[in-house]
Amino acid sequence: MSLALLLLGVACLVLVFWDVFETVLVPRPTPGRLRLARHLTRVTWRAWRGIALRVRAGGERERLLGLYAPANVIALLGLWLVVLVVGYGLIFMALRDQLQPPPSDLGNALYFAGTSIMTLGFGDIVASGVPARVVTLLAAATGLGVVAVVLTYLFSLFASFQRREILVVTLEARAGAPPSPVALLETYAALGIVDDLRTLFADWEAWSAEVLDSHVAYPILAFFRSSHDNLSWISALGAVLDATSLVLTTVRGVPRGPAELTARVGRHFVEDISNFLGFGETDAPLVDRDMFEQAYRRLEAAGYELEELEHAWLAFERARAAYGARLEALAHYWTVPSTLWIGERIPLPTGYHEAAPGDH
Repeated sequence: MSLALLLLGVACLVLVFWDVFETVLVPRPTPGRLRLARHLTRVTWRAWRGIALRVRAGGERERLLGLYAPANVIALLGLWLVVLVVGYGLIFMALRDQLQPPPSDLGNALYFAGTSIMTLGFGDIVASGVPARVVTLLAAATGLGVVAVVLTYLFSLFASFQRREILVVTLEARAGAPPSPVALLETYAALGIVDDLRTLFADWEAWSAEVLDSHVAYPILAFFRSSHDNLSWISALGAVLDATSLVLTTVRGVPRGPAELTARVGRHFVEDISNFLGFGETDAPLVDRDMFEQAYRRLEAAGYELEELEHAWLAFERARAAYGARLEALAHYWTVPSTLWIGERIPLPTGYHEAAPGDH
């Protein structure tokens, strides 16, 4: 019986240590069936999102959804500590003959494990044997270590979040909120800075690479919402990708090299994130011909030289098919503003399921 308790306790500790290692220290996606963090996010996000969607006031809904990511990190810390208490409690129960007074039941063993992990040291139970003393020291060290690691992890997440939001917020002045690719190109034409699109696309190419790396390594970052109304990193990325598609297929006389590079990195970003969540392909249309013709006329009125309409439409349709449906599905999953095309929000295409994130 004691050996079984000992092995079960060690298994709990290994589960926590491995989860902490993969969540905080491994800078790449690490899916697995035994990941505590992954299952915590899967269960809590569905429940949290469902409750938020029942809130009618948009501002209250956004505030509720904005609390999820920080709350998830704190809940993860709590889960790790609880499992550590259970693990050490089982080990102490197996070593109860080396404790004074010996715990009469599992509850007392868990109590001693909790006071050891939190380094409280009330002294009502004392480890007398060498193995029990070693385990007590390990409990104190791992308890403090897990708390320190999570605090460091939280500050790192906030730093990555703030870097992500800089370009998202500045895009509002150029493309509105939610951002629109047509409005973006109109703004640059109106201000006479069309050549500066080269710099804009280069900045968003670097942004896409950085955010891809951070969000694949630490997927909880995707749940952190913008602090500004009607903005999201998904809608911003969608607006920039749509703008690159318009430049590559419809607008003449605009630097196409930077647009092509940005489009490649951005499409790779969308594909990796959606594959990580388990979204599949879809052929659902995202922009119909009438909407494209409205955009075409607005760009023409803004002073751009354009390709022939039929040729431009066919090329744009092919270009947007590479990322549009996946991007809309991600916006729906995280309940964030999606890309505003020219004045009416595009509905979510059919055929998507509610994926469970393979989150850390």
